[in-house]
Amino acid sequence: MKREGGSTAPQTPVRLAPMLNQAPKAHSFGHRARECTNHIKCLLVIFALASCVAPDTQHQVVISARDQKLALLEQGKLTAVYPVSTSKFGLGDWRGSFCTPLGELEVADKIGDGAPLGTRFKDRRRTGEIVAVDAPGRDPIVTRIIWLRGREAQNANAFARDIYIHGTPEERNIGHPVSYGCIRMRSTDIINLYDMVGLGAHVTIVNLPLAELVPELRPKQALVIR
Repeated sequence: MKREGGSTAPQTPVRLAPMLNQAPKAHSFGHRARECTNHIKCLLVIFALASCVAPDTQHQVVISARDQKLALLEQGKLTAVYPVSTSKFGLGDWRGSFCTPLGELEVADKIGDGAPLGTRFKDRRRTGEIVAVDAPGRDPIVTRIIWLRGREAQNANAFARDIYIHGTPEERNIGHPVSYGCIRMRSTDIINLYDMVGLGAHVTIVNLPLAELVPELRPKQALVIR
């Protein structure tokens, strides 16, 4: 080897001891690498377990397409009734349709935590726009999204069809079937429902009077005195 000045540098004798000492160090490094890998795996398992939230078994949602109403039950007891809007194309679940599915479903996802009332969503993402109630010519998804998953063959396509319970600015039409398959609610009502139900909560959609599934809504019979 030559120095910068051009002269040849004296050769350094090869020392075996430092090279031999590298073996235990390499072994130690490999051992630590395996330990780090195991720690990472443990952390991933912990995070996965933490993300597995227990399903909401305390609440049930019952929707009547005939009455255009939604009932919220907590431990089997009626807590609230809201007007809704189901599909103007009727009831069903075949692919490519704009119908509202019937049967037993569940809450698969909730989107919109803390979003201001009227927040517009596109592809389940906030656009940053706030749409006023009954804004002329506007019909987007707003405020909150409760994404449903079917639990039966008759509604197996619901999740892939993006069937939601969601807010709408067209509150003047609530109570009438005017949606494109989803269940629409007033923004204040969807916020209340969103805050109550959790993932996994059961949702039942029927084409029957709501009172047939919720006894508390049945008219009380007058006592007959004999």
